[in-house]
Amino acid sequence: MKRLEGKVAIITGAGNGQGAFEAELFAKEGASVVVTDIDFESAAKIVKEIHNSNGTAIAMQHDISSEVDWKVVIEKTIESFGKIDILVNNAGIHKETAMSDITLIEWNKMIEINLTGTFIGIQSVIPYMKKNGSGSIVNIASIAALRGGSFAHYSAAKGGVRSLSKTAAIEYARDNIRVNSVYPGLIMTDLVKDALENEIVRRNLMDQLPLGRFGKVEEVGYGVLYLASDESSFVTGSELVIDGGTMAGARLLE
Repeated sequence: MKRLEGKVAIITGAGNGQGAFEAELFAKEGASVVVTDIDFESAAKIVKEIHNSNGTAIAMQHDISSEVDWKVVIEKTIESFGKIDILVNNAGIHKETAMSDITLIEWNKMIEINLTGTFIGIQSVIPYMKKNGSGSIVNIASIAALRGGSFAHYSAAKGGVRSLSKTAAIEYARDNIRVNSVYPGLIMTDLVKDALENEIVRRNLMDQLPLGRFGKVEEVGYGVLYLASDESSFVTGSELVIDGGTMAGARLLE
């Protein structure tokens, strides 16, 4: 039996990168997937690939900071599939800006998308998960939530996701709704590939990786799959760190 057979999952920011891998993986494992992204064409492309592999999915344009957009996504999901079992709050933004240079507009935008968008998503699916008698919410945070040294507005937003996840986990545990969070480290994405063109940046990043390499999107994706599935039915309020050992400490000896 497939790991998500009969489940209905909403995955935000699934038009490319990490979210796209999760969408295709979930469909492969039997879920009906609602692929949402701010860029509808990107989401539609992933849905086409899922359909080509005999999976079930629909695409939706989605600004996660908009309550109206969330309402439309939820209504379309119920209309198409009748229920909501899983929410993966994957969508987010990242910008490298020193604290002294962050404008209030930039600060508010980062919080609005990375934290408020996650909050609205949780709030939107809870009534339907209660109706089901169960549900799994997976929030994608970052190791920036666990330490200093990252960019202030991004770290603050992801730190908020961490606390929000634990609070929601406790509040809805008796409804059999599980809420967990994932903390990726340095994962090989297009953004990282571009940064690696600078030799100094490459060396600095590698020094943070005890395993000596960058992570792969699939290594995060399979962690998300575990938390979304019934295999983790006794797991809630937990933090899954997928960082190649970065949070364990730096390598001192070669």
